[in-house]
Amino acid sequence: MVTLPGLKDLIENISRERNLPRIAVQSAIREALLKGYERYRRAQNLERKQFDEDYFDNFDVQLDVEDEGFRVVATKTIVEQVTNTDHEIALQQVQEMGGDEAQLGQEVVLDVTPDQGEFGRMAAMQTKQVLAQKLRDQQRQMVQEEFQDLEGTVLQARVLRFERQSVIMAVSSGFGQPEVEAELPKREQLPNDNYRANATFKVYLKKVSQGQQRGPQLLVSRADAGLVVYLFANEVPEIEDEVVRIVAVAREANPPSRHVGPRTKIAVDTLDRDVDPVGACIGARGSRIQVVVNELRGEKIDVIRWSPDPATYIANALSPARVDEVRLMDPETRQTHVLVAEDQLSLAIGKEGQNVRLAARLTGWKIDIKDKAKYDHAAEDAKFAAVRAKYTPEVDDSDEEELEDENQEELLEDEIFDDNQDENDEEE
Repeated sequence: MVTLPGLKDLIENISRERNLPRIAVQSAIREALLKGYERYRRAQNLERKQFDEDYFDNFDVQLDVEDEGFRVVATKTIVEQVTNTDHEIALQQVQEMGGDEAQLGQEVVLDVTPDQGEFGRMAAMQTKQVLAQKLRDQQRQMVQEEFQDLEGTVLQARVLRFERQSVIMAVSSGFGQPEVEAELPKREQLPNDNYRANATFKVYLKKVSQGQQRGPQLLVSRADAGLVVYLFANEVPEIEDEVVRIVAVAREANPPSRHVGPRTKIAVDTLDRDVDPVGACIGARGSRIQVVVNELRGEKIDVIRWSPDPATYIANALSPARVDEVRLMDPETRQTHVLVAEDQLSLAIGKEGQNVRLAARLTGWKIDIKDKAKYDHAAEDAKFAAVRAKYTPEVDDSDEEELEDENQEELLEDEIFDDNQDENDEEE
């Protein structure tokens, strides 16, 4: 056995510092020692150019924590004539070692631990490097397992430091586990947030990264629409009880222009006639929505009533503008003209087009705001009719004849069926 003084304390310290269970640390040390042994064997066989990738698969390391040391063992197959001493052992040799009942083809586990002084400095360096990598891999795996099911939820986060334009935050899964690092990139930050050290925020867990990348594995967001949904569900009991449901959310947390502030439109609905879904989300004197606004640092939020009627839904989505008429010009391509009074034009469009842009995202319709006083109904109808005619495939005479033949065949089949039915009725 190769002794490793201080092994027990080493395992305890690594387990505590890296927030890893002791069994995971022991597994990492075993793998690292095995890699060190491979390095040792390669150094001992310089005349051999290379080993196969799976050459050392039959070797293993047994860690003795109490006696603070390790052994290297090899599983070998019993053969009559040995061709590879690393993988095979002669039957006669096994019998000499006391294995009288041993048979050809069986496997035995043998201690092949090198002498204490033979392990070598290079092998020790290899072990140290591999151990560091294995511990990082163990941490990544634990973080992935801990947070994988929490994707799409909201966590409490604390600002740790700043790296380039990203904020590195400490988050916890809430299961009594220690905090881990998460990255809040620039594009996921809110312009009105003050990310000072140790400040706390609610963040939306957007993605748990996989693989061997460096840095935090968790990507969190303050700009995702999921954060708004969570805040309303947490503040409005009717949403949590599923009396009121959130149908759609459109959010612009980082507008293209710095002259425009963050804004969100949220569509809600209910099947309970006695409940006002918009009023439930706003609360008495705006108490409920104010909590959400405060958490989002003053972001403007429009709560509107969803409707199965597209025209009504679009009109509601353009709130707070007053809409006079919604014309669904082409339901297939989802294009609509919204007519408003002249004094409502700027309000309907919004600052730099933000209001109509969010309404279009919320409803899924392409919305054109028009001045009602200058709108020509006939001309716009003719324009859309011409566009539809241009893209409608023409039906030639042969297609019409085939269509007529099919219709006649269907009519004939119907007549025969009716005659048979009449005959059956008479027989009865």
